Amino acid sequence: MHIAFAAPECMPWASTGGLAEVVRSLSRELARQGHQVTVYLPYYRQVAKALPGLPSAIASITIPFPSFNRFARVLDGGSSDGVRHLFVDCPEFFDREAIYATTSGNYPDNAERFGLFCRAVLESAKLLGIPDVFHVHDWPTALLPVMLRTLYYFDPLLRNIPTVLTIHNAGYHGWFPPSTVPTLLLPADVYTTERLEYRGEVNLLKGGIVYADELTTVSPTYAREIQTPEFGNGLEGVLRNRAADLNGILNGVDYAEWNPETDPNIAAHYSESDLAGKRECRRDLLHAFDLGGVSDGTPLLGMVSRFTTQKGFDFLLAIADELLARDVALAILGDGEEYYARMLSELADRYPSKMRVQTIFDPVMAHKIEAGADMFMMPSRYEPCGLNQIYGLRYGTVPIVRATGGLDDTVDEQPDGGGNGFKFSGYEAQELMKAIVRATEIFPDKGRWQDLMRRGMRQRLTWDEPARAYVAVFERAIQNRS
Repeated sequence: MHIAFAAPECMPWASTGGLAEVVRSLSRELARQGHQVTVYLPYYRQVAKALPGLPSAIASITIPFPSFNRFARVLDGGSSDGVRHLFVDCPEFFDREAIYATTSGNYPDNAERFGLFCRAVLESAKLLGIPDVFHVHDWPTALLPVMLRTLYYFDPLLRNIPTVLTIHNAGYHGWFPPSTVPTLLLPADVYTTERLEYRGEVNLLKGGIVYADELTTVSPTYAREIQTPEFGNGLEGVLRNRAADLNGILNGVDYAEWNPETDPNIAAHYSESDLAGKRECRRDLLHAFDLGGVSDGTPLLGMVSRFTTQKGFDFLLAIADELLARDVALAILGDGEEYYARMLSELADRYPSKMRVQTIFDPVMAHKIEAGADMFMMPSRYEPCGLNQIYGLRYGTVPIVRATGGLDDTVDEQPDGGGNGFKFSGYEAQELMKAIVRATEIFPDKGRWQDLMRRGMRQRLTWDEPARAYVAVFERAIQNRS
């Protein structure tokens, strides 16, 4: 099967979160399982810096707009791990400081930017190889199924090619003014409540949900949650209408990169059968965060996260004084909203011997926290899948999570202290506090604690089974479209 990914992000070149890791790892695994895989990505400024001077696969593609044409090249990034990478180069749209937005806000022409990208992918496929299925990701490429079923409806090469849309985060829709429809030369009848219109604006994610042949999201629980008002962000009704085509497939993890037995970023290696190296990783993390006075018996809690309300930082701030009055230490790494960065830094200044915060993301430090902390906190208000808790399990760093999305699917707490971690269901800061207390009460019992660690380390949440599940979705989409 030939699968063409149209994605706004892909590791290691362009990333703002988990989507980029999924595109890289899933495409690799599909190729490993014998499929032909092509990944299309915009040639952003950061991609151009990493991959300068790429040869052209297509020297020029004409993309029409209402009163003028734009032009794009398609650059050949070659193949790695069996995956071919192609980059759409349109400097006026992609040679910019960031992918979607700067500190002053979203780029106002994002619809045109990603509209051009989607049309360039469709035109490129006709010249470089028609896939059996297009796999698109979140609102930036949700336009591709819309275009395929409207603008390309009569194209003899493309009209029968199905699309699969993966919703990585239903909180981001791609809202644009109604003028977007004529700007992208879409037919006027797409702007209806049954299609792209939502509350007087164009909603690109909604369009993808309506027009794609199959839908996936990144965990079984999140697939159920986004059909409810609490998590659907206004699209729950549209998603319920497509419930038969909505598949929850839990993300996997690349254990070649996240493995305490081989990780080059950590102070010592260790395994389920020999945990001695984890103590050295803990000492290294305490030194890196200048928490040298923390005793061996004090639980060390780690976090690696974007600083946003979604990630539960309002919960953490609400209980911070109560938590830090206990015998615990905190090491936090991340970046994001200035408000939370400032509040966390001020809190660390008040408790310098118990808490440290690094507000510039460092991937090496992320590995050190996963390996060196005793517990890993993810109190997210919602979490489509989450990867850090899975990394924590592999590193014997016991997760404390809110029971939502993929966190609920991967972390299991048992009343007797069994399972592989701790979780809370309430939408209150005190529920997080209770979960932390339950964890810290078991921590002194090293036998029970190491049993918890080992149960997590034994889990293998690789990409093998998720990739097979995606293939089944692709095959169903192909069969239904034919």
